[in-house]
Amino acid sequence: MESGHTQHEPPAGEDPDHDRDPNSAAPELGRLNQEYTIPGVEPDDTDPYRWHTGEKRDHGGEDAIEVIDLVKQFGNTRIQNGLNLGLPDNEVSMVLGPSGTGKSVLIKLIVGLLYPDSGDILVHGESVPNMSDDELFEMRKKFGLLFQDGALFGSMNIFDNTAFPLRQHTDKSEDEISEIVNLRLAEVGLGAAHYKMPNELSGGMRKRAGFARALVLDPAIVFFDEPDSGLDPVRTALLCELIREIHAENGGCYMVISHDLGTARRIADFIAVLWKGRIVESGPSEELFNSPNDFVRQFLNAEVVGPLAMD
Repeated sequence: MESGHTQHEPPAGEDPDHDRDPNSAAPELGRLNQEYTIPGVEPDDTDPYRWHTGEKRDHGGEDAIEVIDLVKQFGNTRIQNGLNLGLPDNEVSMVLGPSGTGKSVLIKLIVGLLYPDSGDILVHGESVPNMSDDELFEMRKKFGLLFQDGALFGSMNIFDNTAFPLRQHTDKSEDEISEIVNLRLAEVGLGAAHYKMPNELSGGMRKRAGFARALVLDPAIVFFDEPDSGLDPVRTALLCELIREIHAENGGCYMVISHDLGTARRIADFIAVLWKGRIVESGPSEELFNSPNDFVRQFLNAEVVGPLAMD
């Protein structure tokens, strides 16, 4: 149910030729509310994409990741429905959207842990769904991933957790590994915590240890799945500052999944707003925070009145 708006006219500035038909994505897979449903779309809603301009505002650079007409379905629930997105290289990008819109699923699709039902995903111009297992294995060395809780191995100390990708994916000597691990742990403020076990660390320290592990292979692309989850406001701000500092030093494409608007304002160079399986609008963060789009304005300013309601 939507609140605050009853009109079914496109938002101001929308391209009148933009395709708002929910069935235009992978029509061979069926029709909305017949063969599949989309979270957040009511059965009687005949125009669920009236707020979606699909506009991508120019960021002035090259895209490291391109998502093209992506469709992903679990059973009869369609999570992505013709999603198009480009994430710029050498910027911190944030994908924001209501709960249950498939933000974490999007990461799994990009890294090849899930396969799309239709569409394509390009990483530095290479199609992820069309890669062989060996090619996927090599491509994943480009990636670092920070999970919500750090996802540390409970039986390993922090040093061995951080060293794990190096031992698995490289032929480096233990001396070389030790040098890299010491550097990365020092970067995240854990230089004195090498031999602590995960259960001896606070939530913020576990996230920082996970961040160090995500960096040891010098990834070109780093994914953050709700890095601020479970942290108090001060530790969230400190983690954001750390992400900005390390990105400034290392560069690359950072993709952050979050609900937190404070995090978005602190670290995002580029924002994409995801809702009902498609991008509503994307572009440089300053422009998105000043967007005239009713949904984008409501979501990014946490307003009560607008297209998004409690249910």
